[in-house]
Amino acid sequence: MTAAARAVELELFTHRFEMLAARMGEMLRRTALSVNVKERLDFSCALLDGEGRLVVNAPHIPVHLGALGLCVRAVAARLDPGPGDVAVTNDPACGGSHLPDVTVITPVFLAADDPAPLGWVASRAHHAEIGGTHPGSMPPAATTLAEEGVVLPPRYLVRGGAGRWEEAREWLSAGPFPSRAVDENLADLQAAVAANHQGVRALRELAAEHGARRVARYMRLLRQAAAGRLRRALAGLGDGSFAAVETLDDGTPLAVAIALAGGGARIDFTGSGGVHPGNLNATPAIVTSVVMYVLRLLLAEPLPLNEGLMEPVELVLPPGLLNPPFAADPRESPAVVGGNVETSQRLVDTLLKALGLVACSQGTMNNTLFGNERFGYYETVGGGAGAGAGFDGAPAVHTHMTNTAITDPEVLELRCPVRLERFEIRCGSGGAGTRRGGDGARREIVFLEPMYLSVLGQHRRSGPYGMAGGSAGAPARQFLVRADGTREPLASVDGREVFPGDRLVLETPGGGGWGPAGGDGGAAP
Repeated sequence: MTAAARAVELELFTHRFEMLAARMGEMLRRTALSVNVKERLDFSCALLDGEGRLVVNAPHIPVHLGALGLCVRAVAARLDPGPGDVAVTNDPACGGSHLPDVTVITPVFLAADDPAPLGWVASRAHHAEIGGTHPGSMPPAATTLAEEGVVLPPRYLVRGGAGRWEEAREWLSAGPFPSRAVDENLADLQAAVAANHQGVRALRELAAEHGARRVARYMRLLRQAAAGRLRRALAGLGDGSFAAVETLDDGTPLAVAIALAGGGARIDFTGSGGVHPGNLNATPAIVTSVVMYVLRLLLAEPLPLNEGLMEPVELVLPPGLLNPPFAADPRESPAVVGGNVETSQRLVDTLLKALGLVACSQGTMNNTLFGNERFGYYETVGGGAGAGAGFDGAPAVHTHMTNTAITDPEVLELRCPVRLERFEIRCGSGGAGTRRGGDGARREIVFLEPMYLSVLGQHRRSGPYGMAGGSAGAPARQFLVRADGTREPLASVDGREVFPGDRLVLETPGGGGWGPAGGDGGAAP
């Protein structure tokens, strides 16, 4: 076979693998019960090779996808699943991100007596309620993992083809802060199992048509292609060093030093903060997701997120905020729920700042949660994208580590006792420059019954940075307007009891501008 023919074959198999993951995602969306999965599309599906390394993903949530390889390998080491088995976990110590993200993992065996799987399929979905001290499972004041909800160490959800659904109900109902929506949790878990079965069938069909050895070979070649393309991209940047520091809104530093040499990279996060006293700790799986995502941006060609991107990279993660310790007892483990959604975004800011690729986007997911003992609701809200050489930033969009939708107003008001009063572009909030940063959004929600509100965000104290002489975007603002007209500012990570007639006003950050105002918007330095 000629080199050109091999390249065509690889492209065809890549698209077959991608379609497998996309079909898994559609199965999950159609069969799930929760608003968060069915409407907001807060889930990810992926195919991994026989060793548990990420091969392809559907275009779902970046912060989920880069972590799935670590999670699958940790679960395989703990349980060694066989034919007919399905495992589940949300444990941050085993490749998880935070407790609401529940991962369902299935090995793909072609025959019952196969010594090893041909591959793995995995689905990770965000459960808007998984327990914790407050509805929505992102308690702003949490300091330990136990306060954030039910921890599921790796265990079998299906064993030898037999479901363990009554046991799963017991898991979700146990502990000091059990889930408030067990039936919804079980429905979404069943949907994830169905999605994985879809992936298993598709991979078996592919192996039956083309042969298992050929399928495994193209998984390997795709990984090698990703590694080779990244080496070329890094070599094109030349040998050198880059560094940057960003600070979270509470002053905690995020530091990175990048050393490029010979087509490889050493990415060192030494200098970042120690273990966070609140919930902004990020697991190594989250940091890996961030690094894979940013490295993928360096490639000027289409390529799925693939663990081959990490082969030319040495990752240095000292103990602390980005590599916290976990104990067997969740009461002795640090809280992490904000690390997945907020620290991940600020890490992207830090890496992009070091590389000078683009101005800072909103740098937050603007997590908004509310509920009571009857329900829990969760959403993320878009903001301004950063501008770059030759383009303006987009307004009011999700950027970088999140890729979810926003709940339709009709669905929001049907499923929750709230009224959406306003949702619009926050005009003028993008940073000025030769290329303007994208504007943020303004969202106002009125509560119709008593409940608890939680917010987790960043860039409330300072705006997203501009690049190459561009101005910073406007920082976010968030506050409550009580029914009597009293206005209460909300901190970056905060929570309040709310009552009928109270209104949440959220103004999300604008993106940073690129280049000095009046310049020509030329190429990056």
